[in-house]
Amino acid sequence: MNNQMFIPDEVITTKIYLIREQKVMLDRDLAELYGVETKYLKRQVKRNVDRFPEDFMFQLSDSEFKNWRSQFVTYNSSDKMGFRYRPFAFTEQGVAMLSSVLNSPRAIAVNIRIIRIFTKIRTSLTDNLNLRLEIEEIKKKLSNQSKNIELVFSYLDELVEKKDKPRNKIGYKS
Repeated sequence: MNNQMFIPDEVITTKIYLIREQKVMLDRDLAELYGVETKYLKRQVKRNVDRFPEDFMFQLSDSEFKNWRSQFVTYNSSDKMGFRYRPFAFTEQGVAMLSSVLNSPRAIAVNIRIIRIFTKIRTSLTDNLNLRLEIEEIKKKLSNQSKNIELVFSYLDELVEKKDKPRNKIGYKS
């Protein structure tokens, strides 16, 4: 990686959002990481629009854009939270494709970092899912064990009740 720049993982992670059930990064944030202006990034994307199908990149709808801005408590109408226009949202594949459009050493280095972070997030989500499945399995086993213990106690209760009843003696009468 380029020694003259170091971007902490946390900085990149805070720029990954969940929109339309997908983890995405917005054009403004990517432009900042790449060290270019947002309009330059958008221009390069528009020149190479065939490289960015909808599952790689999409533009936020008006309602998504309004919702996005309303989530910020410190709304500044002149700045519009850095957005004058509806931003483009890039999925992991779209971010990877950006490296072929923005062919600078910094863009390539940043892209590698971003892709690694996306992979790390996916891995942690998978690990989390596996952990949840294991917990559910343990819960089922515990539930079954509780039922089995209840069954054992009910059998014991039946045996105690039978023991309390007088029994006919077996054997020779004298």
